[in-house]
Amino acid sequence: MNTRLGVLLPTDQRQWDDARRLVDFGVHAERLGYHSLWANDTLLGARIEPLAALAALAAVTEHVTLGTAALLPAFRRPVTAAQELASIDHLSGGRLTVTVGAGFPGRSEPEYALSGVPWERRFARLDETVALWRAMWAGERSFHGELLAFDELPESTPSHRPGGPPIWLAGATPAALERAGRRYDGWLPYPPDPADYRAGLLALRRAAGESGRAASAVTPALFVTVLITPDPERALDAYCRATYGLPYEVVRTIQVLIAGPAERVAAGLRAYVSAGAEHLICRIAAPDLDAQYDQLEQIARLARLSNDIPE
Repeated sequence: MNTRLGVLLPTDQRQWDDARRLVDFGVHAERLGYHSLWANDTLLGARIEPLAALAALAAVTEHVTLGTAALLPAFRRPVTAAQELASIDHLSGGRLTVTVGAGFPGRSEPEYALSGVPWERRFARLDETVALWRAMWAGERSFHGELLAFDELPESTPSHRPGGPPIWLAGATPAALERAGRRYDGWLPYPPDPADYRAGLLALRRAAGESGRAASAVTPALFVTVLITPDPERALDAYCRATYGLPYEVVRTIQVLIAGPAERVAAGLRAYVSAGAEHLICRIAAPDLDAQYDQLEQIARLARLSNDIPE
């Protein structure tokens, strides 16, 4: 089994002075052999909207998967979002993967308020939104859930692929594992310990089996922050403080961050591959776009993208 390696587009406005360079970054990543390009979603801070970024990349790339990591559907009208996603699926020739999430306590409540969507029952709303999208892509003309109900849906753009693009779920709580196993096409967590990843994947596959699905129905992926550097703790502390306003020692207990010399980074990635991860999505913890380009090439060499993460 070959491990697939993807990269998150730089997001911080401080990392670019010309948004078109983000498109160039994606084109360069494809040329280096990366399997996928990803854009994340927030209303906090200036950045290029993820679906707009993926639409731009659809026109200038040929092979890479284009994905969200992760999209928060609550920020968008659900019927409009279905049309936007189907359009990107067509523009990319069926290369879209949509990772969705419901946000983070303590951070996402203001974003929900800005979107006019209640924070309560956010997980049920997320699952219903995904079910609505799939219904619209299949040509259904009505939808009735507990939170979303439409007696008359318009004729909508069908997805490029029957059934729509794969939809992955971000999160690793017991409830998220249950829902991913039963309803979603992939799983994208960022647990700070490979043992937690392995245990979560077992629970997810158990839930899939109990619902009559094959274990292979859910792609196991990992969202991992990566930096090749001789001074990992100092570099990661600066990155975490700039990104979250929190020190590295706090962030490392919440999500996986792998940094250090190339051999150390390779070993860290291998641990998650051994735990079952099949698609690694790297967020590069570099301070500016030029440094991101340099890291992009170093990680490509490290991972030997035509094969597995090196043993």
